[in-house]
Amino acid sequence: MDAQLVRDKHKRYLFPCVTNYYDEPIVLTEGKGLTVKDIDGREYLDFFGGILTVSLGHADDEINAKVKAQIDRLNHSSTLYPTVPIVELAEKLASIAPGGLSRCFFTSSGTEANETAILMAQMATGQSELIALRHGYSGRSHLALSLAGHSNWRPVPTQVGTVRHALSPYCYRCPCRLKYPSCGVQCARDIEELILTTTTGRVAGILAETILGVGGFIVPPKEYFEIAVGIVRKYGGVFICDEVQAGFGRTGGKMFAIEHYGVVPDVMTLAKGIANGFPMGATVATEAIANAWDDTVTIATFGGNPVSSTAACATIDAIIGRKIPRHVEKVGARLRAALEELQGKHPANIGDVRGMGLMQAMELVADETAGDRTPNPTLTAALFEATKKRGLLIGKGGRWGNAIRIAPPMTVSADQIDQAAAILAESFAEIGAR
Repeated sequence: MDAQLVRDKHKRYLFPCVTNYYDEPIVLTEGKGLTVKDIDGREYLDFFGGILTVSLGHADDEINAKVKAQIDRLNHSSTLYPTVPIVELAEKLASIAPGGLSRCFFTSSGTEANETAILMAQMATGQSELIALRHGYSGRSHLALSLAGHSNWRPVPTQVGTVRHALSPYCYRCPCRLKYPSCGVQCARDIEELILTTTTGRVAGILAETILGVGGFIVPPKEYFEIAVGIVRKYGGVFICDEVQAGFGRTGGKMFAIEHYGVVPDVMTLAKGIANGFPMGATVATEAIANAWDDTVTIATFGGNPVSSTAACATIDAIIGRKIPRHVEKVGARLRAALEELQGKHPANIGDVRGMGLMQAMELVADETAGDRTPNPTLTAALFEATKKRGLLIGKGGRWGNAIRIAPPMTVSADQIDQAAAILAESFAEIGAR
């Protein structure tokens, strides 16, 4: 097939809702490290990593060797049978998870991991009402879409269970129209009012991404989780920490993003970068919460399958052995400095630069210098085409699609950071950013 035939078949046989990037979508055929190639042989520097999933680069030799060996031994069993890879992975996660998180349930995606976490919270507390965040995203199942804080991700009215949406810790577009830190983190404190006025006064818990990924890499203030979780626990709920995008060293210096906030979750959900591209989701909980599901049985057909579990074990071992969190801290600071330099050159259109480690974003607006923060998705689209032409793949997010998300595989080098920064600079100049 040539590129156009693939694009035609994609349009003909896949659901129309399966969106692609770019006016003329790229047909990727191979990748190694941070470089991917399309069907025509053109090379690109991948700075989005399959939505933060290719954590250690494409086709990592060490991980792939272990996966290939496992495929030759056993490629499937289901959870009806214990296997060496699934117990090794469970033990490994228990050893690195914060606090008392020591029990695991494996699925195939972050959506399923969040579904499991919500069920466990409801069973453990005996309550059904849940708190989610505006601008948050938890997956594409019916329940997950009920939790979503984006109307554009919700194709029909969805309300599974009782979900209440708290104010987002979105400092650039503060829902309280206040300024941090003089605001006193009002967005978190408002959760008490939310519980007292819109629920029965008792809740199952709060599910929150440590950094709001699809929302455009929104980073909560450092006090946010201590305040928010304290309130939720006061009213009987538990804290479900969604680390699907932010986990495994992505934020730099720590294995999990929540460790930057000094709050220990009751349940943590993981996926994406856990297995360097293989389908894997994990729900890790305390002993007490896991034991709440003890009078009925369940299974997972693909959850914790031997191949994905082997990939996850190999990925985690490599992240620890290669000291990836420390590396991310260094190159992440370099990336952040480059983006802030770009903001200095284009202060009107780059309204905000935010993020942690290798999870950085720029929010594009109409004219920040004139106080006009109107989202500018048109400029985002133009930047995408300009960077594609120069061989750089980036991501986007935010409610209005105006946040540029930059999250390369965590093995990225300083030279590759500089190369991407140069391409971004040329691209902003080409599109006439101010």
